[in-house]
Amino acid sequence: MLPWQTRLHIWLRLLLLQASWNFERLQGLGFFYALLPGLRKLYPAEQLASVSRRYVGYFNTHPYLAPLVAGAVLKLEEQRLGGQAEELEINEFKEMVAAPYAAIGDALFWGGLRPLVAGIALLLAVKGLLWAPLILLLLFNLVPLWFRVVFFQRGYREGMRSVERIQLYNLPDWAVRAKESAIVVLGGVSALMVYAQLELQQLPDWLGLFMLIPLVVLALTARKGVSTLLLVFIVVILISFLSLFFNDILMFHLT
Repeated sequence: MLPWQTRLHIWLRLLLLQASWNFERLQGLGFFYALLPGLRKLYPAEQLASVSRRYVGYFNTHPYLAPLVAGAVLKLEEQRLGGQAEELEINEFKEMVAAPYAAIGDALFWGGLRPLVAGIALLLAVKGLLWAPLILLLLFNLVPLWFRVVFFQRGYREGMRSVERIQLYNLPDWAVRAKESAIVVLGGVSALMVYAQLELQQLPDWLGLFMLIPLVVLALTARKGVSTLLLVFIVVILISFLSLFFNDILMFHLT
């Protein structure tokens, strides 16, 4: 079993996974760089070169789920030395999980979590909270940090069985819930801004009901898989347009 100092060293190196990103191997060099302290502990110097060749090739997955792959690969390398795993199994496992983890991570973190915390920060900013940008950074980084720490430990502890573990979390379902929650938060921000505009300009409250139509449309499009970031952009444009529209109505009444 690798010492905790070595595992911590590997985990810290995984934070630099994409520092050597390139179009030929993508994250391959970064993944090898992260695993190198563990490989040095497991293999003697005369075998290290041949083992390293297996990890300098193509590799690409979501950076927040890469620690799960790294932990499982290290466990499989230990099992290989004990005669419980084969070199081919390790390579096949690494290639098998990389693409699905990338898709899960993109949907959960980029498509779900990022718009959700952006909407929460926007809501706080509309309410006049100056700490909203800091809260955005804090909320968005705490969840990935938890995944990086916990999944690395479980990958190293469970090896190939870590695939079963990630299935139990139903991460694709959490991605859908995060997207739906982002739409709800954006709807609340939109309603709050429209209400403030109506109250400021003393326009009829029934004009705010028109916001229900585009919000329902946005919610339906989110369910169809449309990018939530695109919906955030649409909401901002819509609010800006309605603000100008209300200003024109007010000027018309005044004249």
